[in-house]
Amino acid sequence: MRVLMMSWEYPPVVVGGLSRHVHALARHLAADGHDVVVLCRHVAGTDGQTHPTTDRVVDGVRVIRVAEDPMHVTFERDLVAWTLAMGHAMVRAGTELLRQWQPDVVHAHDWLVTHPAIALAEAAGVPLVGTVHATEAGRHSGWLSHPLNQQVHSVEWWLAQRADELITCSVAMRAEVAHLFDVEAADIHVIHNGIEERGWRVSDAEIARARQRHGADAPLLLYFGRLEYEKGVQDLLAALPRIRQEHPGTRLVVAGKGRHLDPLIEQARKLRIRRAVDFTGHLSDRDLRAVLSAADAVVLPSRYEPFGIVALEAAAAKAPLVASTAGGLGEVVLDGETGLAFAPGDVDALVTAVGTVLDDRDAAARRAEAAAARLAGSFNWTTIADETVEVYRRARPSGPRSMARPKIPTGNVFDIDA
Repeated sequence: MRVLMMSWEYPPVVVGGLSRHVHALARHLAADGHDVVVLCRHVAGTDGQTHPTTDRVVDGVRVIRVAEDPMHVTFERDLVAWTLAMGHAMVRAGTELLRQWQPDVVHAHDWLVTHPAIALAEAAGVPLVGTVHATEAGRHSGWLSHPLNQQVHSVEWWLAQRADELITCSVAMRAEVAHLFDVEAADIHVIHNGIEERGWRVSDAEIARARQRHGADAPLLLYFGRLEYEKGVQDLLAALPRIRQEHPGTRLVVAGKGRHLDPLIEQARKLRIRRAVDFTGHLSDRDLRAVLSAADAVVLPSRYEPFGIVALEAAAAKAPLVASTAGGLGEVVLDGETGLAFAPGDVDALVTAVGTVLDDRDAAARRAEAAAARLAGSFNWTTIADETVEVYRRARPSGPRSMARPKIPTGNVFDIDA
């Protein structure tokens, strides 16, 4: 099949797990003989003068990368305008592409590419498949209280209603999308994220250097991912003083970037644990894998998590897992089998789970082995690519159609009785 895949991030532009998902899916589809074009963007802040549209084949995938229109807007401060500027550039590049190459399907990943994806699918007269990786309501604990939240929700609604086939990465996300966007749950396909199993183990020397860098012989905990409130790192910091009382010297590595960094640093100071926490920023793949292998436990305390690809990465490195049951994490981390789980925001349960890992390293290692073994069956990219192609094949183009205006609830949108 000829597949036009659209994403606002694609390596080396990496913001979160979406980039890795699209990258792996595109490569595996291409390896299976499909003709794949990914339409994506240069890094934020570039423009067409310094970064013109590029068109290259990388790992068998044709990657067309555009710069946003030269407007005085930024992703951080002018999200909707910035997204429209990126979308306009994608439409122009996509229109040029359609003059000499016709896709069989357009696959849109998340709300930021909704406008150009719908435009190009309709121009080509082909089906539109949408994958919803997260929702604005979910990211904000069910509240759509500000105009920006409502604008993003409206675009998500449009993609969910307009797509000819819809995919989510977990059963939890399927329920969320069905409830938020008035889509029948039975019509939504659940296709999990995947993981490349090879290459996650590093040498003993690299592990030793990581241990030395972050705490030598002390118990070592690791969080890695975006630093946003929804990721629950504040709960892990709140738990750390009690963990250190039971296991003196315990240190925490917080790897990642995000808007919540400064509040987290201030929280660590107030809790008098600042010297016990290493805020490393973004780590290279090699450095991250070394710390993963060195950690006594990887803690993922998310309050909202559509899937939790970081849990798969920890499992691939055979690192003991402690994770909340938020969203898709509950489907990835099986409590007592592939890791230990606790309710989102339950600091007491988090303390207990981490203590259980540190008290019984052998049992933790057995759970880590079970988590790694599960990857080949449930989270294999070859299987995921095959399942996605089946969705492509069943899709039929519906074209432009009238739709009701998005519902913008007041109050918590997850309170069904409200």
